[in-house]
Amino acid sequence: AAPRVLYSSSCSRPSAAVMAVQFYDADFKEGLKVKTVKDVEADKFIVAFAQHLKRQGRFEIPKWADVVKTSRSKELPPSDPDWLYVRTASMVRKVYIRAGTGVGGFRKVYGGQQRRGTQTKHFCKSSGKVARYVLQQLEEMGLVEQDENGGRKITKEGQRELDTVAVQAAEAAEAPDED
Repeated sequence: AAPRVLYSSSCSRPSAAVMAVQFYDADFKEGLKVKTVKDVEADKFIVAFAQHLKRQGRFEIPKWADVVKTSRSKELPPSDPDWLYVRTASMVRKVYIRAGTGVGGFRKVYGGQQRRGTQTKHFCKSSGKVARYVLQQLEEMGLVEQDENGGRKITKEGQRELDTVAVQAAEAAEAPDED
């Protein structure tokens, strides 16, 4: 797919700086061999790892998953039936990139603005139960372990599995481009 070009507000052509950055980035991506999760775009990795979790069958979906809200600021539960796999993939990627993140940190990351009618919007943390459950499941699977300084960190087996999925996701993303 062609790179997305940003336009300045005054004209309909892309600015020279934006074009230079895109070509500069394309030069570095040429010949790049994907080895880790950090080498793959986040959305592609999250989709691939969510499918991997679903296929594996080791991740248990609780009974409350279809009725629970993800935050106090939400009105309804997620409409996607596989939302918990996607949230798990996103959380394990965040633990991979930044070790030591705990339940409180994830509550902040996945929180959002709470609409309060005519009053001003107010930041609201997300559900701690969902974050705690996902981290406990990842611990049972052996992908994540508790850090001695607090929070969670990736295990060696978890790093190996995530890197394998990242390489597969990068290959799958490149395959349609070659046609």
